[in-house]
Amino acid sequence: MRISKNHEFTAEQIRDFVVRGMQEKKAQDIVVMDLRNVKNAICDYFVLCSGNSDTQIDAISTSVEEEVYKASHQDPWHREGKTNREWILLDYVDVVAHVFKKDRRSFYDLEQLWGDAEIHLIEESALSTVS
Repeated sequence: MRISKNHEFTAEQIRDFVVRGMQEKKAQDIVVMDLRNVKNAICDYFVLCSGNSDTQIDAISTSVEEEVYKASHQDPWHREGKTNREWILLDYVDVVAHVFKKDRRSFYDLEQLWGDAEIHLIEESALSTVS
C-alpha cells in the first residue's frame, strides 16, 4: 500500500471512497483500473462509471467529491467537465475518477486504451472495498 502523495490516506483508501460515492448515486458499470504495474501510468488507479443523463453524471461526481471529502478532508487536485457534463474527471493525484455519459464512455474506451491495466468490475450490489 502506498501513501497518497499529498495526504495520509493511501491510494487504495481514496479509490474506495470514490467507489462508494459512485455507488451512492447508482452509477452503472463501475470499474477500477489498477495502473500500478503499467509503464508510464499517470496515477495508481482510474475509477470509471457511467450515468444515463447529464443530471445523473453531475450528481455522481458531486457524491464522489462529498464522499472523499467526508472521509479524508481532500478536495480534488483538479476537476474537469462539470460544464458539459458528458465526461467529468476528478483528479485525486493517485486516483482519477471518470464519470461518463454512456455514449461518451464507449467513444473514449479507456478500458481498451489502458489495456495493460488490471481491471476490476464492481458489483452493483457490493458496498465493499476492492481487493
